[in-house]
Amino acid sequence: MTQELLSGLNGYNIPCRHTIQGGESMVCLITHGFGSSKDSPTAQLLAGELPRHGIGTLALDLPAHGDSPVDGDALSIRHCLDDLARAEARALELAPGARVVYFSSSFGAYLNLIYLSTRPHRGTRSFLRSAAVEMPLLFHSPTPEQAEELARQGFLMLDQGYVRPLKLTPAFLADLDAHDLFQLYRSGEERVCMIHGDEDQTASPEAARRFAQTFGARLIQVPGGDHSLSGPGMPQLVVREALEFYLAP
Repeated sequence: MTQELLSGLNGYNIPCRHTIQGGESMVCLITHGFGSSKDSPTAQLLAGELPRHGIGTLALDLPAHGDSPVDGDALSIRHCLDDLARAEARALELAPGARVVYFSSSFGAYLNLIYLSTRPHRGTRSFLRSAAVEMPLLFHSPTPEQAEELARQGFLMLDQGYVRPLKLTPAFLADLDAHDLFQLYRSGEERVCMIHGDEDQTASPEAARRFAQTFGARLIQVPGGDHSLSGPGMPQLVVREALEFYLAP
């Protein structure tokens, strides 16, 4: 894999890692979940398997995640979407004329759906793993300690097994509230497929079902699956279903 720093649109570089050689007819843009990175186990699994089927991959670190040079002060929906656009453009620079598909997890899936609804894009198919379609609600019930920390210092530091602690500002939380997918999403020509564990305690399975029913997305439900879909055979199932979705006529 090749690691690059892309020049972003907002004064910072975007770390990415790709497998694109230049002759691919399809490239997959990979967007990680909240607190994760371009080097997540799922991204690495995709980078190992998709090229075997002629699909190049490009994964990026969102602002304040992974190797990103900025912290939570730069974390906003607009910056995330700008970075996705820049990464998509880079994938097409590396493989001109290739079809673009998306693989997005959790928070990344939430962003991908906003991206599809509000930005010009080249992608035709989007595969969403454990999509946090109700992302704003995840921060509506802070613990008393978190509420006190936010009031005292003006931001919240979260470290729930993340790649690095995340600084959450009131501006970012308000930004989430201003981006309700059920109000914002507009289905276009692209196809959307979702995979979700029925025991996901982070991103509501019921919300995923409601989103799929409302907007006509295909939903694969995984019995016993948690948010990470890390149970026996589940990561392989995710990759297998994604490949079938991308390669279907």
